[in-house]
Amino acid sequence: MIGDLMDPRKTFGKAVTDVAKTNDKVVVFSADSGKSSGFADFIEQFPERYFECGIMEQGAVGMAAGMATTGKIPVFCAIAPFVTARPYEMVRNDTGYMKQNVKIVGRNCGITYSDLGVTHQSLDDFGLMRLIPGMTILAPQDGVEIEEAVKAMIEYEGPVYMRIGNPKIPQLFERRPFEIGKGTILEEGEDVTIISTGSCTKDVLEASKILEEAGIHSKIIGLPTVLPLDEELIRTSASQTKKVVTVEEHYVNGGMGSMVTEVLSDMKDVTVKRLGIPNIYATTSSNYSELLAYYKLDAKGIAESVKEYVG
Repeated sequence: MIGDLMDPRKTFGKAVTDVAKTNDKVVVFSADSGKSSGFADFIEQFPERYFECGIMEQGAVGMAAGMATTGKIPVFCAIAPFVTARPYEMVRNDTGYMKQNVKIVGRNCGITYSDLGVTHQSLDDFGLMRLIPGMTILAPQDGVEIEEAVKAMIEYEGPVYMRIGNPKIPQLFERRPFEIGKGTILEEGEDVTIISTGSCTKDVLEASKILEEAGIHSKIIGLPTVLPLDEELIRTSASQTKKVVTVEEHYVNGGMGSMVTEVLSDMKDVTVKRLGIPNIYATTSSNYSELLAYYKLDAKGIAESVKEYVG
């Protein structure tokens, strides 16, 4: 941790607004959540480029796809399950099949809406979006990476899904250009490879300190791009440590962990342990940190799971 806490939604909204100042192709779509998504300044500065669709996410996706056919770059942001699960057919057909340059952003991802129940939890978004041919999936790990990911997302030609959280997150990294499809080795180690994405990376880095005290040296890989995976980096590291642990705020089935397992499936001497939410309707809590601990996705829980796996 090298910097102050940053609000993911405000950071995201400001990043889009800053890009829009020099790129008049950027337009924003909202489903009754513009200010909650960080777009208050965008609305004030570019009212003619902001489209409030109300609570009709399916229609918003279609309108954004239509706008993309005119050369615009639509950014549609709302609560994660409402831009993935609810309008899935439209995302698949209007943006995926039609190869439209639409950027879909799911905020309050995972279990960050800890008090609103399963309707507002997004634990299947990676799994849904990865099944759409040509879709790119981003999961920035801190606020600075969110800013850089927005720039890369807007410059990239094609449909993109990006997930961001809700609680404030610390700055983890120095600013660097976001390269879609590339992961980074965050720490070196020879006993186990731990692969993380999104806001889980903060807890993984903290868990590595606990593991170090126990004599377990972890190679930490951060994946701000979930699709396409950095297969070369993953396979190289797995060949060195033989044991791999994936960590994500998503169901253990169908997400990043499943994708890593598929990549490594032909490496006979490599095993994979997936950490995430079990395939159930997750519980709720008024406290997000308590919920992370309950599912052993905080630093302590991750360290315990890795210790048990490494043996």
